[in-house]
Amino acid sequence: ADHPAPLVPRKRRFEVRERLGAEGEVLVALDVAAAEAVAESVRSSGASACAVCLLFAFRNNSHERLLGAALKAVLPEMSVSLSSEVHPEFREYERFSTTVLNAYLQPVMAPYIAALSTKLAYVATNARIGINQSNGGLMAADTAARYPVRTVLSGPAAGIVGAASAACSAGRSDMITLDMGGTSADVCLIRNGEVGLSLSREVAGFPVRLPMVDINTVGAGGGSVAWFDRDGLMKVGPESAGADPGPACYGRGGEKPTVSDANAVLGRLSPDGLLGGAMQLDVEAARAVISPSARRLDMSIERTAHGIISIVVANMVRAIRMVSVERGHDPREFGLMAFGGAGPLHATEVARALGMREIIVPKDPGLLCARGLLVADRREEFVRSRRLLLDSAGREKLAWVVEALTREAEDWFSTQAAVPSDSSARQTKLSYDMRYVGQNFELRVGDDGLSTVDVERLRGLFFAAHDASYGFHNAGDPVEIVNVRLTAEVIAERCDEEAGIATDPSIPTTHRLVFFDPERGVDSPVYQRADLGLGQTIEGPAAIDQLDATTIVHPGDRATVDRAGNLILELSA
Repeated sequence: ADHPAPLVPRKRRFEVRERLGAEGEVLVALDVAAAEAVAESVRSSGASACAVCLLFAFRNNSHERLLGAALKAVLPEMSVSLSSEVHPEFREYERFSTTVLNAYLQPVMAPYIAALSTKLAYVATNARIGINQSNGGLMAADTAARYPVRTVLSGPAAGIVGAASAACSAGRSDMITLDMGGTSADVCLIRNGEVGLSLSREVAGFPVRLPMVDINTVGAGGGSVAWFDRDGLMKVGPESAGADPGPACYGRGGEKPTVSDANAVLGRLSPDGLLGGAMQLDVEAARAVISPSARRLDMSIERTAHGIISIVVANMVRAIRMVSVERGHDPREFGLMAFGGAGPLHATEVARALGMREIIVPKDPGLLCARGLLVADRREEFVRSRRLLLDSAGREKLAWVVEALTREAEDWFSTQAAVPSDSSARQTKLSYDMRYVGQNFELRVGDDGLSTVDVERLRGLFFAAHDASYGFHNAGDPVEIVNVRLTAEVIAERCDEEAGIATDPSIPTTHRLVFFDPERGVDSPVYQRADLGLGQTIEGPAAIDQLDATTIVHPGDRATVDRAGNLILELSA
């Protein structure tokens, strides 16, 4: 595959003579004249942002800071990103790529966030603004302006935080999430109530190495287009009809068959329209765009539409297998949390394909990302890159690193308003990136014990992590730490879910023909979710409509409203 074109053209890349050693010692000093000269070269290039990345700057940032000061002296309005601030870890290429992306985003994001903060200060004078990060926590607006790369994938991350909250309200701790919207589906695994984090991934083909919620994304959404490949087989996605013109059933001129068109043809979407009827559906337009595909396949329009749904479901199943089966987790031991505007429409087929028996649909599935923002914690990550052997000699150095990170966290806590030093809302978590000496990649090992550094305990935790990931460990081989991480959090106030109100069972508002298989439709009762009370049970087949989503209950399945207002779907064998 071709790599994307570099964000910085060769003519705008500048070198400077300096060199730090692997321990941060100065081998060749960077003098002020050299810093001023390269700053002048940057000014002459006409650039509006600059990324600075020097070898071993994660161990000693003095040279990068000197260059940053020289750039600001010549170009006070320029956005300057230093790798020792954006991503102070080893692995130069990933560090440089992450810093370049940060510099690329700064001229766009910083003014926007500043304007947002200014305007909100007038309308919400006592409000604290939080910008979501890719790790699922909130950061201050000025931090987001300095480090906009931290917002990469922050939208889906908010949905996962909301899903974890909804799972907690339903009394579940092991869930696989399915967030299906208009263009893509995002899946994530939640184990013991904890959301997994990934430290490295690609965004638009560029490596980004920052803590991110471990989400797998596939081009499977309501707007995903069905098309025929050169092999004559139908494919669905990743191309999307987008919002304009969107699927043909939206009545805005869409000309390509999409997943939403297939759902409209199969009666899974209300013919009265979406958003409580405010957005009318044109079912005949959906049939018209699917008709050419049906003729090509020599099938009925309904069977073709069902085939489109089956393909997009297979795409989502494959994405879930990547975060579960391929990492040693059996999806049958998890529930499926379905949200997003289209998640509850397809959750049953996805769950059945994976052998899962329970689906949870939260109260407002189309708005769960917003809910995630409301319950997200304020969070800051601190890291030190050090190669430390797990032995008696390394223990003393490790204790010093932990102490230094703890001081940084205390300084950050002091900037967080209304959080007293003795508050239980202040929490810190330590983790270590560990590997066998000679290994190329490391495993992240968590450790809640902050008071003392127990080398033997850390070795045991690493062996357990190695067993879980690779199926074995060698107790006699030397182990080293390459990164020490400390996460500081201000825990958000949790609002208890209001218990639902037990009412008389609601009655269907109407009936419609729903195709659960490609051959025939079933006359199915339609319920309004807002009318369902605590403990009410609905036997499938049925459709449950609400403002932001539609939930389909297949024949033989059962949907029950729990005390927090979640829909619990139990699938028949």
